[in-house]
Amino acid sequence: MCDTIGRRIGENHSIFAKNSDRSPNEPQIIEFIEHKRHSEDKLRCTYISIDQVEETNAMVISRPVWLWGAEMGVNEHGVCIGNEAVFTKGKYGPDSLIGMDYVRLGLERGNTAYEAVRVITDLLEKHGQGGNCGYDKTFKYDNSYLIMDRQEIYVLETAGREWAYKKYGHASISNRLTLG
Repeated sequence: MCDTIGRRIGENHSIFAKNSDRSPNEPQIIEFIEHKRHSEDKLRCTYISIDQVEETNAMVISRPVWLWGAEMGVNEHGVCIGNEAVFTKGKYGPDSLIGMDYVRLGLERGNTAYEAVRVITDLLEKHGQGGNCGYDKTFKYDNSYLIMDRQEIYVLETAGREWAYKKYGHASISNRLTLG
């Protein structure tokens, strides 16, 4: 099982933590990505290209070396995101953006936790989600996210192009859907 937790512990202080249950043979790296201005029109993610934005945030991410996206990270504005695989009853989509792409896109483009929620949900509605997320086997799933900054914590759950979110003072997610 994989777990992510977030808790506000004061007016401007929060704690974010995440563990990983990726394949034991899968190398991961911690990577710093600088704040950038972009002139290109397209951004290549793990499986597809999407429209690039003018400017992206600096961030520190942890990611499997073979994927563009991130399993967890924090950006220059203090937005933290972690994702969990969730196993829904629907049919998984064709290759598109995967959950880890959405983590990185939320960090790149969101200056607050709520903005990151909107980035992910807007892109999810446009592109859907799908593709192999397994390093040494085929592994497809939908995603749940814990998205937070120093002021707010959100749990965002997805299934295909569908999504729901809820704001919390503290939250934890694992490999199951939890929102009513």
